Amino acid sequence: MDFSIPPELVEIRRRIAEFMEEFVYPNEGRVVEDEGLDPALERELQEEVKARGLWAANVPREWGGMGLGFVGQGLVNEIIGRSTIAPRIFGSAAPDAGNVELLHLSATNAQKEKYLKPLAAGLVRSCFAMTEPEVSGADPTGLRTRAVREGDEWVINGHKWFTSGALGAEFAIVMAVTSPDAPPHKRASMILVPAATRGFEIVRNVPVMGSGSVGGHCEVRFEDCRVPFENLLGEEGKGFELAQARLGPGRIQHCMRWLGAAQRSFEMMCRYALKRESFGEPLARKQTVQSWIADSAAEINAARLMTLHAAWKMDRGEDARVEISLIKFYGARVLHDVVDRAIQVHGALGYSKDTPLESFYRDARAARIYDGPDEVHRMVVARRILREFEE
Repeated sequence: MDFSIPPELVEIRRRIAEFMEEFVYPNEGRVVEDEGLDPALERELQEEVKARGLWAANVPREWGGMGLGFVGQGLVNEIIGRSTIAPRIFGSAAPDAGNVELLHLSATNAQKEKYLKPLAAGLVRSCFAMTEPEVSGADPTGLRTRAVREGDEWVINGHKWFTSGALGAEFAIVMAVTSPDAPPHKRASMILVPAATRGFEIVRNVPVMGSGSVGGHCEVRFEDCRVPFENLLGEEGKGFELAQARLGPGRIQHCMRWLGAAQRSFEMMCRYALKRESFGEPLARKQTVQSWIADSAAEINAARLMTLHAAWKMDRGEDARVEISLIKFYGARVLHDVVDRAIQVHGALGYSKDTPLESFYRDARAARIYDGPDEVHRMVVARRILREFEE
């Protein structure tokens, strides 16, 4: 086992950390909740990132990105995750990053030119419409949105919500049932739907507990929404398979960004504990605070190694489904617990908006739900382990 980071990735991480100090942290106070940075400022920062060759770690080089493997993407996103505004600045924000991977994996040449090219360059935004209010988001085999072929068109009817990024998106990737009589995992397909299409209606931006994101988390209706048949993404009936291919890499990025937020919170906790005095001595001398610091260090290190191990297996082309599920529920808990301890050490200051901790805390709660709730990932892990014992 070699735990060293390749020299080229060490250099990339150094340059990203330098950019964060110079441009990202100083602009955190300019964020508008649920809207992000001013678009002109964000575009300016994105162009500076591109000029420095640090744009989009997961995007192939031929499409303007860094083309890093999964380990590289993880190591980069650990630094980017230290600020809630950084993913968009570096071209790695959800849902666009995952949609780029989907398009690169399964789009036709014409679809790549029309959808992938501007999305990979950060010139447009996109959204991913899968979750529905009437059925469990943890079980996409129960989706009710239908896409029926009529001649050379798909006619889509259905109801979606928590379609992140829908406000201002150029297009949506929609998961819809195209073969209702097929086996559960073969019923759905993915279809590209331009946002300007008649019948694509954003009902509202669903208010959420977290810090929000550019484009919101929207409720969307499809009412006789017609798109060309060639807007089918990949093969018919492969929607579930594509969704799994999209979510695996996305969870590597999510989990490493969580570690970035946890690490920054940990550093803030340690610094504040050393300078803040209570009852005649620094908080750092309190045994409870020392326990929080020790536990946080252990948990962050464990989550980092678990995540990079999953990424390493994916880079080798190995099955990493168990490892992905492990890091999803374990990493979400580590993020929550470390931020919670940091807030407790900061006291009322941690509860205020004078630090990023309260924003991290609200976002941490959502981490246990999106991309599959923790309970489902625990079930997946347990079932696969038990199956091995049965065999």
